[in-house]
Amino acid sequence: MAEKNGRILAVDDNEDILFALKLLLKTSVEQITTLNSPDTLQEELAANDYDVILLDMNFTKDASSGQEGFDWLQKILSIDPDAVVVFITAYGDAEKAVKAIKSGATDFILKPWQNEKLMATLNSAIKLRQSKKETGRLRVRQQELCAIIDQSFHEFIGNSPEMNEVFNTIKKVATTDANVLILGENGTGKELVARALYRNSLRKDEVFVSVDMGSITETLFESELFGHVKGAFTDARADKPGRFELASKGSLFLDEIGNLSSPMQAKILTSLERREITRVGATKSTPIDVRLICATNNDIYQMVDEGNFRQDLLYRINTVEIHLPPLRERTGDVTVLAEHFLDVYSKKYKKKINRISSQALNKLNHYSWPGNVRELQHAVERAVIMCENNILDQDDFYLSSKKKGDDVELDSFNLDDIEQKIILKVLKQNQGNITKAAKELGLTRTSLYRRMEKYGL
Repeated sequence: MAEKNGRILAVDDNEDILFALKLLLKTSVEQITTLNSPDTLQEELAANDYDVILLDMNFTKDASSGQEGFDWLQKILSIDPDAVVVFITAYGDAEKAVKAIKSGATDFILKPWQNEKLMATLNSAIKLRQSKKETGRLRVRQQELCAIIDQSFHEFIGNSPEMNEVFNTIKKVATTDANVLILGENGTGKELVARALYRNSLRKDEVFVSVDMGSITETLFESELFGHVKGAFTDARADKPGRFELASKGSLFLDEIGNLSSPMQAKILTSLERREITRVGATKSTPIDVRLICATNNDIYQMVDEGNFRQDLLYRINTVEIHLPPLRERTGDVTVLAEHFLDVYSKKYKKKINRISSQALNKLNHYSWPGNVRELQHAVERAVIMCENNILDQDDFYLSSKKKGDDVELDSFNLDDIEQKIILKVLKQNQGNITKAAKELGLTRTSLYRRMEKYGL
């Protein structure tokens, strides 16, 4: 026996019509409720939830024009904008059907109806209602997830003149649709800036899609970014939208964009110029509407000069640039951040630690913080865990100390030399553990492997 599905409300002033509907639908739908007048329709909808409303277009006031039906349709949609309404009338024509659909009705059925056609229409309408409900649930879930995720991003704090300049730029740019390029070292908070731009944008109620470009291989690039259709390749068992498509109407954050190969850069540029994508295996393109935010820790202008990054793509992605200063250049922010992280982690680990000693703060302020804010955060968290007193002292902080011969004049080395040296040092400190080293460096495992391959490590 087929499972009954759907709650139907039928509104018609003809009792014979209502009886016929009840007789037809009682074995196939979960519930069929009838009203012989629309006068109590609003109260009924306020008290109960229906999947489909079968609404007569003509009641006592007007025998054939259907205007009463249109009036009641608007009242229904004012109560529930996602309501699925199917008009049912004996006075139908093409013009009236078009007007019904434009006014917000889902479909149009003529009396006398054919049972098979009526059932097919109702089944489609029920599925549409369920789809609308699921979309609504997903939208709420997205908003809740974004709120949860963004809780940690409200920790984007600092009182230094350098950071106030960043905050002012975010305020000016956020409400526009301008593409933004965020530049800064690892651990400075580039994703925090991206999320701050998103939260304060006109697209804040839409999706925020984040993509780590350094973790996408050449073979998966097109499928991940642009999607694919069923059968496009061996494992393509179903249609799949790509990140650009998923982010349409919202914001797309492309992190580590400096890691893109030349072919990948060309494909991204084409999509941005045409404002459309084509899924792998598809013959038709799909329009996209995204607010693009990109970030990199690379010297992207040097990459352009060396021919490693397309200048035309750089122009596309950096309508506005935001430069995030490293922590060592943020005057006074080490203390502010350390005390903030102390408050966060003393609560998390249920420790009664009141403050950080002046000696410890002096130690923190004289450290260079190569891992920037992320390294400071981990240092405070580790100190809180290990501390056995109610004050964090300098001995509670484990900071990477330079060995003799490690001190170098950075301007006497190029960036590749410096990066190679730091990677070697962190790998050694973590005894070759790639996962731990990548976390300390603020990289994905894939990105670290690529850099190791680049330097022959």
